[in-house]
Amino acid sequence: MKIYEELQARGLIAQVTDEEEIRDLINNGGARFYIGFDPTADSLHVGHFMALCLMKRLQLAGNKPIVLLGGGTGFIGDPTGRSDMRAMMTAETIQHNCDCFLKQIGKFIEFGEDKAIVVNNADWLLGLKYVDLLREVGPHFSVNNMLRAECYKQRMERGLSFFEFNYMIMQSYDFYYLNQHYGCNMQFGGDDQWSNMLGGTELIRKKTGKDAYAMTITLLLNSEGKKMGKSAKGAVWLDPEKTTPFEFYQYWRNVDDADVMKCIRMLTFIPLDKIDEMDKWDASRVNEKKEVLAYELTALVHGEEEAKKAEATAKALFSGEGDDANMPTTTVGEDAFVDGAIGVVDLMLLGGLATSRSDARRTIEQGGLSVDGEKVASFAETISRDRVAAGVKLRKGKKVYHRFTM
Repeated sequence: MKIYEELQARGLIAQVTDEEEIRDLINNGGARFYIGFDPTADSLHVGHFMALCLMKRLQLAGNKPIVLLGGGTGFIGDPTGRSDMRAMMTAETIQHNCDCFLKQIGKFIEFGEDKAIVVNNADWLLGLKYVDLLREVGPHFSVNNMLRAECYKQRMERGLSFFEFNYMIMQSYDFYYLNQHYGCNMQFGGDDQWSNMLGGTELIRKKTGKDAYAMTITLLLNSEGKKMGKSAKGAVWLDPEKTTPFEFYQYWRNVDDADVMKCIRMLTFIPLDKIDEMDKWDASRVNEKKEVLAYELTALVHGEEEAKKAEATAKALFSGEGDDANMPTTTVGEDAFVDGAIGVVDLMLLGGLATSRSDARRTIEQGGLSVDGEKVASFAETISRDRVAAGVKLRKGKKVYHRFTM
């Protein structure tokens, strides 16, 4: 099976501009394509994961990736899917985030001569003269069409600044610039980027008379129609300092039964014939499927060794087998204790098991917290320093474990 047909079989393709041309290009290794990453944080998250996997699949099939870091567009911020304007970042923060992104992307994409390249749109966007840009690009954009774009609809109801309105033009100009200077002929992105991507293909065609192509991948949604990649604490990060390998493993281990095969098909590199066989497994083996999913994705992001540790920790916690030494752990300092004890609510906050004191209180009142296997009855409960020093385990709900020590 060729790569385009494989992407279809995995359910990854959402929309394409010119299917036959795109099929021919990527099946024959002729795509020089880009995917953009705006540095909105100092780590990539699961929302970027599908794009990284797509780049890897296409590179393995002989196509040439261009990793575009949004050092320039990061000064504006993409309004797509937002209900308000992003906080403006300093140039130093944007550069730091770009550096962090590149380290993580290098785990998926092979850079080097005749392989993948990385560029930063700050190199051309920040030096543009406004009037010159208006004259060069402005005539090719219809304001009426822009206002109908899906990426602006939600913000039009709540208020869209002229500052953010320029984002589509900036993204379109990126594609045009990459086309002219790097021979880029294709753009990939999430299906919420479709309007912005069409702007780029049209700009290239109008200014050069040449064809350029765009393809969006299906955003990964759970069975309730919500974006996957969110945990109780927020985004599921690829940085192990933000989301530990065990927490990452557990996120995928706990996906809904209805979503597990979709995730295996779309995100793992398991051959399709083996996935088709897994799809025939009896319903009683759903947890086995989840373990396969969690292991494969943790290995992709954090490596085989960390995936094995996470798997062993999960077995130790949930089935009484294996080693729980890699359980997420927080070290408690001396200054956290009052009269030789610390409140269980304070421990929850230290370990990220609650977002606020009221959140912690709700969990306890609903019977959702245990300490070393004993359910906590009162939010006023405390734990002695000696007990923490020996290593105390908190469990939130049925699946979230955290150790505290000194």
